[in-house]
Amino acid sequence: MKRFALALVVSVGLALPSLVSAASYDIDGAHSSVTFSVKHMMMTNVRGEFQKVSGTIEWDEKNPKATVIKVAIDPASISTRDEKRDGHLKSDDFFAVAKYPALTFESTKVEVVGKGKLKITGKLTMRGVTKDVVLDAEGPSAEITDPWGNVKVGASATATVNRQDFGIMWNAKLDKGGVVVGDDVKITIDIEAIKKIAK
Repeated sequence: MKRFALALVVSVGLALPSLVSAASYDIDGAHSSVTFSVKHMMMTNVRGEFQKVSGTIEWDEKNPKATVIKVAIDPASISTRDEKRDGHLKSDDFFAVAKYPALTFESTKVEVVGKGKLKITGKLTMRGVTKDVVLDAEGPSAEITDPWGNVKVGASATATVNRQDFGIMWNAKLDKGGVVVGDDVKITIDIEAIKKIAK
């Protein structure tokens, strides 16, 4: 019995480092952003931002593959600095925010591809359609404590998606050829996250 108890203590002790290395964070919506750009009339890029983003990150520095990231974006918070255009983007032609009040991303695979560089594969759901998306990420940064005692980390990621894959099909033809709105949407995510305090 003593030998069993000793073996149990040793096995738990060996497992502790991997548990201790994992940390949980809440995304700080006030200091995080999700921006995008899309080609307009085949000649320039229109940029916009979703102003409300939230989510959680379970980051394991010693075992990045165990990392889990969940992000929720409010499509009604879209801003392109033009009220009329924003209203059109919220309509059924684009994000249909009344029917689909959230865009979500949940990671399914996290790979280290270089120093401070990750490749994050996950499920992006938009307008009720879920597709695999790969994010190229930098970070996370080293933890830092802000003046109010919050422990924070930062990271950024980029991806390009085809809006038609998610059922966003609206477009209009130009008189000299081409279309008003491009299909490829470049996404940039900048995240600042607050470490959860263990209770």
